[in-house]
Amino acid sequence: MRLKGKVSIITGGASGIGKATAEKFIKEGAIVAVCDINMDAVNAVVEELKARGGEAVGYQVDVTNKAQIADMVGALKAQFGRIDVLVNNAGIVMDAQLIKMSEDQFDKVIDINLKGVYNCTKAVVDTMIEQGAGVILNASSVVGVYGNFGQTNYAASKFGVIGFVKTWAKELGKKGIRANAVCPGFVATPILKSMPEKVIQAMEDKVPMKRMAQPEEIANVYAWLASDEASYINGAAIEVTGGLTL
Repeated sequence: MRLKGKVSIITGGASGIGKATAEKFIKEGAIVAVCDINMDAVNAVVEELKARGGEAVGYQVDVTNKAQIADMVGALKAQFGRIDVLVNNAGIVMDAQLIKMSEDQFDKVIDINLKGVYNCTKAVVDTMIEQGAGVILNASSVVGVYGNFGQTNYAASKFGVIGFVKTWAKELGKKGIRANAVCPGFVATPILKSMPEKVIQAMEDKVPMKRMAQPEEIANVYAWLASDEASYINGAAIEVTGGLTL
């Protein structure tokens, strides 16, 4: 078990890629803190993880709420004495072309996807420095590398979190802390259920592998990056796209 005993925070951990990452981390022996704004969903995931024999705790965390983040971090430190991994997975999408995008749409996406990552990392970094070890993993996107039509706000946020890890790798590497980003392409998550079948088919046709990723395939990359097997990977933005950008 490559993450045995590692205390790991996963934001947006109650659904989609976040939930799959929580499940993978438990399988690899981690102690998982499932954080999400939906407490009912958090409780359900925590019970599921415990039923699998894992050690998990849950917290209601809005990544724009510094008090909630501080309470969660304080409770984890009090219970487990350390924080080894932070997966900044929480995020939203509010798409519109630039000429139609409202200030509210822009601000909400930046506040959650970019400032939220800053808030959570800021809350744990002192602990990681004291330990002399830690791993910070940011959820970027293929859109955070190449941009995308109708996603000014989302692209800016996902470009931004890559900038974070490039900077943190330089600042924190000498302190034993690694920072990396994962850039998924099309992933089969529940959000796609609202899309027409022909749209999903068109998305799959763009990928050389002719299918979308499963959430577990993204989770596998997070687990590897969190582990000592990736001990010399720092400041990377790893695309997990099935070859979409080739």
